[in-house]
Amino acid sequence: MPYIHAANAMVAATPASASQIQSLTRFAIALAIFTAWIRPATADQQQRPFSFHVPKNDSAAAEALASQLAALSPRVNGEEAALLAECAYASVSQLRRQYRMFGTPIFNNFLVHWGIRKRGYCFQWAEDLLVALDALKLTSLELHWGEAHAGDWRENNCIVVTAKGQPFNHGIILDCWRQLGHLRSGPVLSDADPYVENSAYARFVRARSAAVTKRQLAFQTRNEAKERSASSAGFSGKAR
Repeated sequence: MPYIHAANAMVAATPASASQIQSLTRFAIALAIFTAWIRPATADQQQRPFSFHVPKNDSAAAEALASQLAALSPRVNGEEAALLAECAYASVSQLRRQYRMFGTPIFNNFLVHWGIRKRGYCFQWAEDLLVALDALKLTSLELHWGEAHAGDWRENNCIVVTAKGQPFNHGIILDCWRQLGHLRSGPVLSDADPYVENSAYARFVRARSAAVTKRQLAFQTRNEAKERSASSAGFSGKAR
C-alpha cells in the first residue's frame, strides 16, 4: 500500500525506535482504510448532484420508469435514468399542487379557459416538465416534444424521452394531463394517440425559459448592486 511505503520511507530517513515505526505504520493503514471508505460516498455525490422528494405513493412507479428508461439502450446511464424518473414524479407532484387540479382534465381546461385556474392545459404541463428535466443536463438521454392531433380539439402534448441519438418513435412518453396531473408513461409506438415530434416548439420553450432565467439573474444582480451601494453610502455617512 502506498501509505505504508511512504511511512517506511520517512522512518528510514531518520533514526527512530521500533515503537515509532509501528505507530506510523498503524496511522498509514488507518488513513488508507478511511480514504477507501469515503471514496464511494464522494463518487455517489458527484453522480447525484440533485435530490428530489418523490411521493411515497409514486416511488414504485418511479422505479418502474427508471427501468424502462435504462432499457432503451445499453448506452443509457442507469443512475441518470433513475434521476430523471425521480425528477419527473417529484416535479409533477409539485405542479399538481400549484395548478390546483380539479374534476376531470376537460373540466380543468374549462377552469383555465375562464381564468379560474392559471395553468393546466396539456401543453403547459409539458412545458413545465421539459424545463424541470432540462435542468438535469442529461448526457445519455434526450428530451423531445411530442404532440398528437395538432390543431384539433383532441390535441395532446407530452415529453418523449429517448436514448441519446435514438429515433423519436423508440422513446417513452411522459404525459401529465390525461390523468389529471398524475404522470403516465409508456412506449410511443404502443400509445393510442399518434404522437409526432415538434422540435421547433421544444426549442421555443427552452429559449423562453433561458430568457426568463437571464432576466431573473439580471434583476438579482441589480438588486445586489443597489444593496451594496446603499450599504456603502450608509457606512460613509456614519464615518463622517
